[in-house]
Formats: sequence, structure tokens, C-alpha cells
Amino acid sequence: MTIRIATFNTENLFRRPKVFRLPSDKQRREVLGDYAELVSLLERKTYDDDTKGRIAALLKKHRVHDSREDRPFVVNETRGRGTLFRTRGGGENVTFEIVAKGRSGWTGWVELVRDDLDWEAVHNTGRVIAEVDADILLTVEVEDRTTLRRFNEQVLGGDLKKTPYAYDMVIDGNDPRGIDVGVLSRHPITSMRSHLFDPDPDRPGEYLFSRDCPEYEIQIGATPLWLLGNHLKSQSGDNPELRIAQARRVASIYQAALERSPYVVVAGDLNDEPSSEAIRALLGTGLRDVMSHPGYRGTPGTYGTGKSESQKLDYLMLPPPLWDQVQHVEVERRGIWAPDTFKSFETVTSKANRASDHAAVYADLDL
Repeated sequence: MTIRIATFNTENLFRRPKVFRLPSDKQRREVLGDYAELVSLLERKTYDDDTKGRIAALLKKHRVHDSREDRPFVVNETRGRGTLFRTRGGGENVTFEIVAKGRSGWTGWVELVRDDLDWEAVHNTGRVIAEVDADILLTVEVEDRTTLRRFNEQVLGGDLKKTPYAYDMVIDGNDPRGIDVGVLSRHPITSMRSHLFDPDPDRPGEYLFSRDCPEYEIQIGATPLWLLGNHLKSQSGDNPELRIAQARRVASIYQAALERSPYVVVAGDLNDEPSSEAIRALLGTGLRDVMSHPGYRGTPGTYGTGKSESQKLDYLMLPPPLWDQVQHVEVERRGIWAPDTFKSFETVTSKANRASDHAAVYADLDL
């Protein structure tokens, strides 16, 4: 029996935070940095004068109070349970008064504003998945399970006339942007394990994984396959030490999973190149990247033009028992817009309607 396993960073399915539409990486990093700082400040038990001043400055900078503005994020508050701030005046002269004395003084959260993706982009994302036609597909950057199911039924099944996947699952992760790691499968998902709450040994009180490292048990014949899905710390506002710590933990999760089954696959957007310390931590366990298989003949990267190993961020890693069963390896790039490098789908005509800036990686295994 031939089983096709794939991984694909979809860059969201239907809705994406508006910040990612900003034209420059510098702008995106600034907004995401301010967002992260505001979230951190608001979690403090007590808001002293300096904290209140900084909160007010961030709220004003991003016009969080004004629904008429093109705000990157908003403050959601539960009515009748305190308030975070009040404003006086308007325009450039608006002032913020931080009313709450600390985290217990109000109930709410900060949320990135999302835009609906253009239908062409959604269609092209579906087209990549339909063309790959994997039996088991790890989906990176999906909003939630309801969204994944709607995409499965309405885009794959409806628009593209494919048979929807019988099984879909997403475990919400730690990322406050709501980008999670899920799976679509034609084979039964029989159990799941989450590592949401794995502590970060270097940051007391913090969780290790930026998203999660969910373990999905998938029944294939007599021997179950365990899929370990990952989206390691991004290179935006880079913290390679955190990514290395995450990769080392994934390596230990992988080794523990081998005690349950010889078929354990590590996949996802690992956000680092093959020579990095993070990737070496995983390859050091005996895992092997399918793009290093002698049957693969394409370019080395999976992101953007994919011309160099520095553009390789997405991985499908197999243990020795599965490596010997590899029949074919391929990278589906046609959902990316890179007209000077390779030919995209005819429906991909710009960055605005590309499926993703990541390619899908897949391998056929004889099980």
C-alpha cells in the first residue's frame, strides 16, 4: 500500500491578521513587537505609573480606540467587568487614561485584526492541497478546527470537486495570533497528545512551544503512525536559542514516541536551514529529511524562490524504518508567486493571490 505524507504551511485558510499584509518586513516586525509588548504589559498583576504610561502610548500609537481607523489590533473587553482605559479628546490630541490598576481590574484581551483572504488565494491554497493529494497532510498556520473543516468541505469538496478528507483535527496552540498546526487524513486519527504546557526551562513561567508539538496517532494497517506536527519559533524578531530549545524537545518527544511505534514522522515549518543547530538536533536522532533522499532532484529550498538551502524552512523527516520505504519525493511550488524563477499555477498571478510563500513537501511510502 502506498501512502503519501505531506506538509504545507498554508498561511491561513480564510482569514489572516492584517499585519501580515504590510509591505515591509520592518513594518510587520514593529507592529508585532508592539503587540507582544502590550500583551505582556497587560498581564502584569499591578500597573504602576510607568506601565500605565507605556500601555497608553502603545494604544495611542496604533489608534486602538478608533473603529474608523485601520487598526492592526484591538482591545476586547467583557462588559460589566471593569475597563482598561478611557479616552479624552480626539485626533492627534487624544489622551488615554489607564483606569485598571492591574490584570484583575478588567476582563479582556488584545486581538490582532483579521482580513478575509481574497477568494483567489483561498482557491489557490486548495489547489495546492488538491494537486498534492496526500493521504496524510500536516497543515501549518490554520485558524482552528472549524475553519479547517469548512475549508475541507467547501473548498476541496465543493470548489475543487475533490473527495473531502474523512478526518480533520486541530489543537489550538499557544500563539495569540491564532495560527495553529492541524492535520487532514484519509486514515483514522485514533489519539492525540499535546505539548502546549511544556515549560521553557530558560524562561520561568513561560511555555516552551510558540504553537505546540501535537502528536497525532493515525491508524494505517496493523502499525500506527505517529505524526509530530511543528511550527517552531519564527525568524521574525529572531530568537534562535528558543528555536534550538524547541527542536531539542521535539527530538526527545520523537524518541519517546518510538517506544510506541517504529513509524514516527516529524513534519512542519521548522523555520531554520539544514545546517542550523536546531535542525542538527533533530537529524542527530536518526531522523532523515526526505529532500535529502537520492530520488529528489529539485532545488533545495521550500520558501520563496527556493534556490538555496537558506530558503529551506519546511521539513518532512522520517525514521530509519520508513526511510527504506520511500518511493518518491517532490515539492509542489506552483502555489508560490516567483515568476522569474519557476512557473506558478495559471491562477497564481501575484503575491496577493498566491496560495502561500511556502511550498508543500511530500513523499510516497510503500507501507
